[in-house]
Amino acid sequence: MTDKTTRAERLAMPLAREVVRDLAMEHGACIRPIQLRRRNLDTGEVDQVLVPCGNTLAAACPACAERARTLRAVQCREGWHLGDEPDVQPDPATEDQKWWITLRAEAQQHRDQAAAAGTDTTDFDELITELDDQITNSGIRGKAAPAKPARRHRSTRRRQDAPDLPRRKVNPRTVGKTYTAPDGKTFRPSLFVTLTCPSYGRVGEDGAPADPQSYKYDQAARDALAFAALFDRFVQNLRRYLGYDVQYFATIEPQKRLAPHVHIAMRGTVARAEIRRVLAATYNQVWWPSTSTVKYDGDQLPVWDPGTRTYLDPATGEVLPTWDQALDELGDQPHQVARFGVRFDAQGVLAGSKDASRCIGYLTKYLTKQVGDCHHPETDAARAHAARLAEALRCQPCTPTCANWLRYGIQPKNARPGLVPGRCKGKAHDPDHLGYAGRRVLVSRKWSGKTLADHRAERKDWLLSTLGVSATDPARYAWEAVAPGDPDHMDHARRLLHAVADRARWQAALIEARRRAADMGDMLPPRRAA
Repeated sequence: MTDKTTRAERLAMPLAREVVRDLAMEHGACIRPIQLRRRNLDTGEVDQVLVPCGNTLAAACPACAERARTLRAVQCREGWHLGDEPDVQPDPATEDQKWWITLRAEAQQHRDQAAAAGTDTTDFDELITELDDQITNSGIRGKAAPAKPARRHRSTRRRQDAPDLPRRKVNPRTVGKTYTAPDGKTFRPSLFVTLTCPSYGRVGEDGAPADPQSYKYDQAARDALAFAALFDRFVQNLRRYLGYDVQYFATIEPQKRLAPHVHIAMRGTVARAEIRRVLAATYNQVWWPSTSTVKYDGDQLPVWDPGTRTYLDPATGEVLPTWDQALDELGDQPHQVARFGVRFDAQGVLAGSKDASRCIGYLTKYLTKQVGDCHHPETDAARAHAARLAEALRCQPCTPTCANWLRYGIQPKNARPGLVPGRCKGKAHDPDHLGYAGRRVLVSRKWSGKTLADHRAERKDWLLSTLGVSATDPARYAWEAVAPGDPDHMDHARRLLHAVADRARWQAALIEARRRAADMGDMLPPRRAA
């Protein structure tokens, strides 16, 4: 019989589930493992396998988020100071792939001939769809004849208030220049650049505006929504101006004032005067209808008419202008012209230096957090600033299909019932994203010559070789998810216990493999002096 304990003593005891969770985090195990059923196609043997959830947010799974951050750091490091051009040439087409393309070409020719003769092309269209699927299954990416959606064409003439930028023919070179010191040592430096949004008003050390009434919240919200497109335009202008295929690894995060800014690891060096010139000439125009006048708010909102499948004015019953009609009424002034701020930072970085490691850590510092969780308001003024910015983002249209267009008397593109202004489900309106709905990591295609999956496979190969374990053939197994109602389903508590046991066993095996490798190194004969 155990001694009786008081409630205070029982509350002081560790809770079993929390200990299991803490131990899983200590061992670096996934705290949300997914249970899969693996079937050996040769023997018919079935076993249960727990795979990591793969979440990139530390709030959901610290271990998976840290592994994803480390993988991004490896990707950044391998591509930043490349000395040779990465090999990104695709493999030549096989005979089987060429045969499918030939069938596709013949089908397209017959289809066009039937269309020119005015006959029905339904059978040919179905055949072309089937052949496109077969071409994709054969290992060819892309479409032989991609569909071109109808789009509006506007003048590409540069704005008069933007300085002219010389345009050079872009050379396919991606590596930076090599410099030679007087002692014969060669260097291939690269660049770490930070670009910010323009000023919307003076702010204090806590990020809150000194004068909230004059702070340009609407412009800040619109610039956050267009930030990804503005960065793409900057890279395009930089490549055209410098004349070679500049490669970059960039991450997006907010400043204390909650405006987005971008950190860029850029291969090669660029003079600050050239960056300043490209920045001054970079802008992104958004050709949308005006949002300067709010026509419907509160309880007076447009109503949906099922008969005409349009939105109507609640007072007069008139049909609201459609998206295409609103675009037809646009004049020669865009809805928004997004630009970067005049202030930027550029630092030269050498491969293998402490600065390189510091910059890579800075680039990947906030990748395990949501954009809105990178900075937490510490003062009442900062919290009020965050609330006002969230309100501005809630009312700004994020895409042509956004429900907020009804607020300004315009039907969204592809309008459907149930749209309510201020309740758009786009993640740009979510306070966790602060208006930026794009990818947090932006990597050019020729950065390291490898995809993120390639880097992940290399890490797996290193681990297997260190442990002395041979990789299994994926073709031997069939995988399927284990549903909660299946007899072999394990609840979350059991899965977490299995994950802790597996992780502890793997770590012990890795430590033992490293010990054996160190012992083998001590047994090797010493090298002779040259």
